[in-house]
Amino acid sequence: MLLPDLDTMKPTSDHGTHLFTEVSIISDPVEARRVQDDIEQALQARQTHDHDIFSIRLALEEALVNAIKHGNQLDRGKKVHVSYRVLADRFEIHITDEGPGFDPTDVPDPTAVENLERPCGRGLMLMRHYMSDVAYSGSGNTVSMSKVFKPNNGKK
Repeated sequence: MLLPDLDTMKPTSDHGTHLFTEVSIISDPVEARRVQDDIEQALQARQTHDHDIFSIRLALEEALVNAIKHGNQLDRGKKVHVSYRVLADRFEIHITDEGPGFDPTDVPDPTAVENLERPCGRGLMLMRHYMSDVAYSGSGNTVSMSKVFKPNNGKK
């Protein structure tokens, strides 16, 4: 899914029960942090449990870094397209880079003894651990993730 080419984050709708936002950013880690901050604010506004916010923020950081660094090869001429929804019971996000994609099954298992000292695959492992669902497009340049919130997710 390729989203419209937007230069800044722009909420496209707020239907009372959920917030849907689309954004396209240049391949720059500073822009990725801005997206993370905006998503965290949206989650806090919905009184999402701190544990869920932590989980989403960590997985989001890994996915955005992968898109910028591995997908777009840090090419500031390429964009990362993000769309997300904050629903009452879950968070959903789609991140698409403009790179050729990859096969997630080809990434080495970072917990295998022979890979313990290699940095490959740790981000994907963290995304799978902290999110409820993680899936990749056929070409591997889009990741879709969701996080089902803890019951009674209001902050205490």
